[in-house]
Amino acid sequence: MKKYSLIMLTLALVLILSACGNNNSSSGGSNGASGKVGIAMPTKSSERWVNDGNNMVKEFEKLGYSTDLQYAEDVVENQVSQIENMITKGVNAIVIASIDGEALTDVLQKAHDANVKIIAYDRLIKKSEYVDYYATFDNFKVGVLQGSYIEEKLGLKDGKGPFNIELFGGSPDDNNAYFFFDGAMSILKPYIDSGKLVVRSKQLTMDQVATLRWDGAAAQSRMDNLLSANYASDNLDAVLSPYDGISIGVLSSLKGIGYGSGDKKLPVVTGQDAELASAKSILAGEQTQTVFKDTRELAKKAVDMTESVLKGTEAEVNDTTTYDNGVKIVPSYLLEPVSVDATNVDKVLVESGYYTKAELGE
Repeated sequence: MKKYSLIMLTLALVLILSACGNNNSSSGGSNGASGKVGIAMPTKSSERWVNDGNNMVKEFEKLGYSTDLQYAEDVVENQVSQIENMITKGVNAIVIASIDGEALTDVLQKAHDANVKIIAYDRLIKKSEYVDYYATFDNFKVGVLQGSYIEEKLGLKDGKGPFNIELFGGSPDDNNAYFFFDGAMSILKPYIDSGKLVVRSKQLTMDQVATLRWDGAAAQSRMDNLLSANYASDNLDAVLSPYDGISIGVLSSLKGIGYGSGDKKLPVVTGQDAELASAKSILAGEQTQTVFKDTRELAKKAVDMTESVLKGTEAEVNDTTTYDNGVKIVPSYLLEPVSVDATNVDKVLVESGYYTKAELGE
């Protein structure tokens, strides 16, 4: 009997320990001692969002938070459902990179009612008073860097021209897309007005140049149409592209009709996010430029903001005037973007540890 009792006691202890070990809903194995944080990302189809999500999981778990990381694959209804599930699971805060900045009003009301704090990540959440903070980059400056690069490469400041250019914008449901476009146009529009830059398609407004969901295939299709309608006998000299995925689509269209072969030079093509395919394209002499936004630093900033609101303290911000979401000015922290081309890929992307030379194929 003593031996049987000892066995039963041992089994009971094993069951208790197993139950304790399984009481952990973290995606990465944290004990969750500090609380639980939801991370709602838009899609895995862009490597930057995969990196963003993984970086935040790592930073939160360093601090003892458990995490629930979800990707909605650019379907608004999926993201709303995922956020609702996070609230039901009892998260204390949610970091959200929204698909549609105006589609989360109702679910954020539910979050508020459950005392869940909200941090907007890289994309402003609009039409809600329940956005506590916003972590992003200086999005207007991103556009300025793209426009300035075109200005420099074409020698516009030196009076060169005229040159043919076509404009691409980001997704119209992403508030950042307008900042990128406005920043670029603050540089380019004077040259368009003076005739030094010519937009043969006459498509000049965000309504005309937007690319829904930042879709590279849609950008490629639009570029096909622009080239066939406007550049049968004239060369295109520059393309304002706000994002690397769009840039790759644009380049596929251009190369499809002979740009980059023989004497037909590829135009200046900008981009953003320093995705690996675009970094390689830059080194191969195809895409000309991208704007690097170190999302490792953005993840750290979002984590800092989240911890501040959960502790009931004010987060560090450096902008309290720019980001009006239609209901309130959202206190924000803006990080600095960096222009990258073939001359500084190694310095910016390799020396910082963002990529290795092997990853870049160097």
